[in-house]
Amino acid sequence: MIHPIAENLKILTDNQIEQKIYRLNGIYFMTENASVRQQIILLLDGYKLELETRRIAAKKNAESDNSDLDGLIKIN
Repeated sequence: MIHPIAENLKILTDNQIEQKIYRLNGIYFMTENASVRQQIILLLDGYKLELETRRIAAKKNAESDNSDLDGLIKIN
């Protein structure tokens, strides 16, 4: 966890995280307080990092699934 007030991201779906990112982006541009903006940036970074980690893991899983099928097809 990057930010102390961020909830456990492992229990959230990708869609829920994307909604939080969207909402925080809106709040970021509504406030003029530099300290609040800095905290929002930290939260956004944590959410974006979690999404990126999930997408990389999903891509690796998809690639490993495809390579398993390659061994089943033998052309002589």
